[in-house]
Amino acid sequence: MPTPLRGADLPVVHLSRHHVGGRVDGLVREGTLVRVRRGAHVEAASLPDDPYARARHLAVAHAVAVTHQTAADVVVSHASAALLWGLPVLHLPSRTHVVQRSARSSSQADDVVRHTVALLPHHVTSVAGMRTTVLARTAVDCARSLGGRGGLVVTDGALRAGATRAELDAVLAAAVGGRGVRRARAVLALADGGAESVGETLARAALLAVGLPVPVTQLRVPTADGVFWADLGWPELRLLAEYDGRLKYGDAAADVGALVAEKRREDLLRDEGWTVLRLMSADLARPALLRTRVERAVGRLPLTPRPYLLPSHGD
Repeated sequence: MPTPLRGADLPVVHLSRHHVGGRVDGLVREGTLVRVRRGAHVEAASLPDDPYARARHLAVAHAVAVTHQTAADVVVSHASAALLWGLPVLHLPSRTHVVQRSARSSSQADDVVRHTVALLPHHVTSVAGMRTTVLARTAVDCARSLGGRGGLVVTDGALRAGATRAELDAVLAAAVGGRGVRRARAVLALADGGAESVGETLARAALLAVGLPVPVTQLRVPTADGVFWADLGWPELRLLAEYDGRLKYGDAAADVGALVAEKRREDLLRDEGWTVLRLMSADLARPALLRTRVERAVGRLPLTPRPYLLPSHGD
């Protein structure tokens, strides 16, 4: 489950103005410090080894540096706020997003996106000691500004983290007439906190894009040999979809058996009248082929394509 960062989780950012002379340049040259943005650095030893974790850590460090170096009273927002909330994101933000009262600022750096919009007082909170948009506002801002898939990844995560549909709807209602509201409304209507990973969200988005109805997430499927849990299911079509070919049992012992009993499980599911559609990451970028596979699995249905969920739309 997504968990907001704590103060101890924030990267320690060293500002050049706090060091005397050219000492910072020397530490960068020797590899002790890594530049985050102009005048701000983190210790190389603090960076994770995993490439994605390292990039995410640096994106958070960038947001920390911006708040430290900006004279204006800013609130971290959009995808940058999503990082502070611990939410999944499809693409890490290349710039830090903030909301501020006025467009005037002592810094107009191109690595910061400054949104000069009014924030209701209850749309602002503190995460890890940083002024940040609340969870629901963060999710809606992302649904408005990111592509369909990117918005769905964040809103799925926000629901899983504890945001309610009522909260999301209230934030969206307050933004009526604003840019991206129509897209956000469509994305929020499909958001589902049952998605347990970005991959599961993207698999659902791909199937929704080709026109399948809204599925049930984490569907409980009884068989003659026990209960299985499918990533996605359409009971009315007797169709199951699994991302990356994984079916999950309800306990650890059964999960061990899953490694050697995949064919047996599919036979059991077929005995119950289910068709299993297995998806790999490569399938998600080939909508025409995916649609053909869907039609082979369940026949030619009256599909309702959702092109805003295709990879080419804003992602």
